[in-house]
Amino acid sequence: MAGAWTKLTAEGNVRQLDDIVAVMSMLDNGLMIEDYSDFSLNGMYGELVDDSILNADKSIVRVSFFVPEERSVVEYKEFLETRFQALGINAKITLEGMCEDDWAESWKQYYKPVPLGRVTIVPAWESYEPKDGEVIIRMDPGMAFGTGTHETTRLVIRLMQDIISGGERVLDVGTGSGILSICASKLGAKSCNAYDIDPVAVKVAKENAEADGCTNITVGVSDLLRGVDLSLGKYDFCVANIVADIIIRMLPDVRDYVKVGAPLILSGIIGERADEVREAVIKAGFKVEKEISENDWVGMLVRVC
Repeated sequence: MAGAWTKLTAEGNVRQLDDIVAVMSMLDNGLMIEDYSDFSLNGMYGELVDDSILNADKSIVRVSFFVPEERSVVEYKEFLETRFQALGINAKITLEGMCEDDWAESWKQYYKPVPLGRVTIVPAWESYEPKDGEVIIRMDPGMAFGTGTHETTRLVIRLMQDIISGGERVLDVGTGSGILSICASKLGAKSCNAYDIDPVAVKVAKENAEADGCTNITVGVSDLLRGVDLSLGKYDFCVANIVADIIIRMLPDVRDYVKVGAPLILSGIIGERADEVREAVIKAGFKVEKEISENDWVGMLVRVC
């Protein structure tokens, strides 16, 4: 292979192989799968088989792909960790070709200002002179997914800036780094309640909101909608940048948290799953108003009927 590559491997239980493959295929279809659960010599001489295969733990599987140097392996790793946790997949991610001691700084070379219409995502450590009318969001994602470089995040922001007019109460499900709540706040939302199942993401999102001066963002731990605060009533706007399976699972309950007529932006949907999500939207009694896509990822603007 030409150039520098990093091998990214997810190791987990064989019972979750299909789920691990489904999530990893969102990023790369050239997967290498090490699954010896059904292996037997079946008449072969043992000396013809590598000892590593003969002695392999048959309950463990490894799924790998290679990340080229021009792509952010950190973004890939964080995306997988967030999705695995949301789906209850207990998989350990390892990297070959990158020294863990250099982890904290090496990924920053891939993260530059990202213009998205009138919104621009700027790394916290970069100097940047905003243009007239430009909405600037400064981000230091830390160990949470959501820097603005991934297609799923970009799709949401492109849809969001055309929908938020000011004064809305926003619900952000699966907030990650908090970038979407920060964007909503900067676009004029009255308040944002952001939730994530990962306590680390919640901590990072709080720090990012404070660093960006967004005092109207409240961040908390919640498994999807279960811990959402309804003390002030239903929300005017909802955004969920997660994965297709979780979106489908969540949709039947959305009506209890979001006002009739409210917009709902859905992302994290790989193209081949878009039909399933669309069907679930209709089944829930909502309608799809707009769809946009980028590199086989789909974002949907849905209206709560």
